[in-house]
Amino acid sequence: MCMNSSELITGTAITSIYASFRLRRSSSKRFNLRVHGLNRRRKSDMVGVKVEMEIKNLKLYMENQTIMEENQKLRKKALLLHQENQALLSQIQNKLSSQLGN
Repeated sequence: MCMNSSELITGTAITSIYASFRLRRSSSKRFNLRVHGLNRRRKSDMVGVKVEMEIKNLKLYMENQTIMEENQKLRKKALLLHQENQALLSQIQNKLSSQLGN
């Protein structure tokens, strides 16, 4: 009877070699399927992410415009208050100088 290589290796060794080969082969197929599925999912997710980012960007832009308008109004109000303050200060100085002059 001729002995082939499988008869030289014990039964458990053959089973473990076959199992590891099978795992590698099936895991690579699963990996490829996962990658393809992931890529498709990523593309569709990227569209959703892009739309979300554009919406957030638009909201932030509008909020920024509102803040800039409010800032401009506050600057004008601050300028008016400063001018009023200067006018009142001038009036006080005129009264003081007239009282000291008398």
